[in-house]
Formats: sequence, C-alpha cells, structure tokens
Amino acid sequence: MKKTVKEMFDLKGRVAIVTGGSRGIGKEMAEGLAEAGASVMLCARRSEWLDETAAEFTMRGFDAAAMTCDVSKPDDVEKLVAATVERFGRLDILINNAGISWGAMPEEMPLEKWQKVMDVNLTGCFLMAQAAGREMLKQGSGSVINITSIAGMTSSANGPFYAGYAASKAGLIGLTRELAASWGRRGIRVNAIAPGFFHSRLADPVLDIYERSIQENNVIPRIGNEGELKGTVVFLASDASSYITGQTIAVDGGMTV
Repeated sequence: MKKTVKEMFDLKGRVAIVTGGSRGIGKEMAEGLAEAGASVMLCARRSEWLDETAAEFTMRGFDAAAMTCDVSKPDDVEKLVAATVERFGRLDILINNAGISWGAMPEEMPLEKWQKVMDVNLTGCFLMAQAAGREMLKQGSGSVINITSIAGMTSSANGPFYAGYAASKAGLIGLTRELAASWGRRGIRVNAIAPGFFHSRLADPVLDIYERSIQENNVIPRIGNEGELKGTVVFLASDASSYITGQTIAVDGGMTV
C-alpha cells in the first residue's frame, strides 16, 4: 500500500541507538529521531551529560534510555546492543556519531593519539555496525547512519582539519559503501552524513579561530544552525529513503561544492 509523505517519515515503533548522543550534534539527531516517534537509546563515554540528556528526553515524553559505552571497546559495544534489545525489544536504527580528534600537524602527530582517533572514529563505528547489524539481519531490516565529516571528503586546503581525523572520516565513508554492498540484499541500508561546521565541543576550538573565514568562503555564508541535521537523519532513518544506500550526504552549506 502506497504511503503518504507523512507516513514515510514516521518512526513510530522503531528503535534507535545514538552513540555520542549526550550533547552536540548527537543529542540533536537523537532528538530528531524521538520527535519523529522513535524510541532512543543514548550512549556516551561519560555519564554526567548523558544522564542529564536522558532525563530531559523523558521529561519531554520521549521513550528514551541511556547507557555509558566506549565504542572502541568490543565488550562495551556488545553490552550496549544487548541492553537496547532487552529494553525495547528490537533495533532498527544505528547512528554512529561518537568521535574524537587530536589537533596536530602530521609531522608532530603522536602515534598513540593517531591510533586513538582511529580506534574511536573508525574501528568503533565498525564494531557498532557489526553488533547492530547482527540484530538487524535477524529482523531482515535496518538503517545504519554513519556520521562522517566533510573532512573525509576534502583536505586542509578547504578547512582546518587534522590528519588523523580526516583519515578516519574518509575511511568511514569507504566503510559505509562496503557495508551497504554487503547488507543491501539482506534488508539493511547503510548511509552517511558528512556535516560541515556546526557549533559543538569538538568544533568550537577550530571555529574560535576560523569561523569568519569559513563564513566568508562558504556558498551559504554561515555556520550550520542548531536543528539543521535533524531532517537529514530522520530522512535516512525512515522509509522516505528506502531506495537509498551507500551514499554520503554533505550538510555543509555548500563547502564541498
């Protein structure tokens, strides 16, 4: 039966995990999913912001739970997915948003910091997708959305990026395509969102230095506003994008044009 547009975007009955969901763009995307009707499991490494966000969501009438998790640790990942299925009964959506960076020029980048960035931004996303994917394969459906970055699509010639962060985000775009190819015939779609510059704890130190030049050189001459990632994440999580997989959508005001 053909769905209306409103029905296509409806996430009632769907269950989502949002990593890095306690604040910043992760919280924003989790909020968008909840507003569209999804039940949401928030996760982050630190409990202080996580508990506050979960309480806020519950107060607003959202069906939400929270759990601390370090996505670079396989045991944490397995426990998170198991707890989500136990709490909500299923898993339909994974938002792979947890990420870190380390500011250093390539010649000065400590190897242990490079490895930590890779462990969280790339390996962590793989571990989450692997564990969530196993549950989705049992159901024969699911949507994985990897939050990469325009840093994975361009270079420091077009923005103040760092080697480890850029490499991890480029790798995540490649992983997105490979997972899409591996799971598409079994009902799982895998896509990515590449945000440009939005105010967040991770981006603000860079924006303190470069915000004016970013605004002057961007096609839409400003930084992204709060809420401007919600529509894209709900679109990719919902049936509105049921024929889309393996794609990366840049939400960057035209920076990568």
